[in-house]
Order: sequence, then C-alpha cells, then structure tokens
Amino acid sequence: MELKGIQLFSDERAGQGGHLVIRRLRMKLLLSDGSSTREGAWDFVERPMGLDAVVLCLWRKAPSGLEVLLRSGLRVPLQFGRAEPRPLLFTELVAGILEPGDNLPERAAAEALEEAGLQVAAATVQLLGPPLFPTPGMCAELFHFAACEVASDAVAIDPQGDGSPFEQGARLEWVSLDEAFARIQRGELQDLKTELALRRLRDELPEAKQVRRL
Repeated sequence: MELKGIQLFSDERAGQGGHLVIRRLRMKLLLSDGSSTREGAWDFVERPMGLDAVVLCLWRKAPSGLEVLLRSGLRVPLQFGRAEPRPLLFTELVAGILEPGDNLPERAAAEALEEAGLQVAAATVQLLGPPLFPTPGMCAELFHFAACEVASDAVAIDPQGDGSPFEQGARLEWVSLDEAFARIQRGELQDLKTELALRRLRDELPEAKQVRRL
C-alpha cells in the first residue's frame, strides 16, 4: 500500500516568542486501498527568524597547499542534551541563518565578517552543489552550501558576532584540507554539514583535487 495523503486533525504551536517553536500535528495517513492509519502526533521544530541556513567554507592558498577556516564555539544542546561530557568548543565551518528576504551570497559574506572577521565580496561566493535537508524528521530546514576564497594576505578583524552572548569565546583556526579530513577520521571534527561541505569543496575546486580521500 502506498501513502496517498494526510488527514490533519489539529495543528498546535508551543514556545511562541522564542528562537524556536515546537509544532505538533495530529493526523492520520490515508493509504492507497482506501484505509487509513490510526491517529498519531508528530512534533517538529520551526525557527521564526528564518528557516534555512548557509554553510560557508572559507579557503585560501598557502605554501603548504589549500587551507580551510574552522570555527570552534559553544553549542548548548551538546552540553545539556547528552549524558556523556563533551568539550565546551564544537568545531565546524562558518554558518548562519538565512532570514526572510536575504540574498544567499550576501548573507554568506555577512557571516564571514560576523563570525570570522573576514571581509569578502558577495560576488565571489560560489555555491557547492544543491541544498540538502539535514534533519527532515525534526525540522524542514535546508542547508545551502557555499565556498569563498580568502586572499592569503587578508587580515581578519575581531569578529563582532550577531549580538548573541553565546558567540563569545569562539576560536578560529586555519588548517590544511588534509588536516581537516584527518580530524574527521579521528573523530575530532564531528559536524555533519562541515564534512559534507569539505567533501564538496574537494570535489569541485581544482586546487583541492590532490587532497587525499578518507
């Protein structure tokens, strides 16, 4: 039997006024033989300020080869949502929320300045393949992957962040693309979107073709 539709009974929201909203739908699934499932509930998360996000891989040419910028900062759910203790800093690429009306390259350039203190031109931002849904069972968010070359002599200013107190204390580090993949293999870099973006960067940039594969 195939799924033919959804019969919706209720649509409720909890947590209005915060950064996230929990949405609870009560429904039945309608099947191809004319039957339906029993009624059930499905909870998922919405983000009123902007549903989707841009993941930005900042890279530069160095004497040793291609380098990428990693940012390590606080991710509160990892501190309180798991039983085992974790380091305070979680390593990933620069990323940010796409707010309604945002132009993707311009938002990517803004995030480079906010999170890394690097000024890049929106016109130099390249997409790294199509967007993907990272957690379709829990959120309808899309990740848009992008890359931008940074001049090897570019000087970063002190990142100002987006005004959130939780962006304080972050650490920025340029590492070779080889080293970034080595950290993934050792379990030191555990961010899914970062690994995928780095793989796409390696596949699409001529400068990264020689980087060893996991």
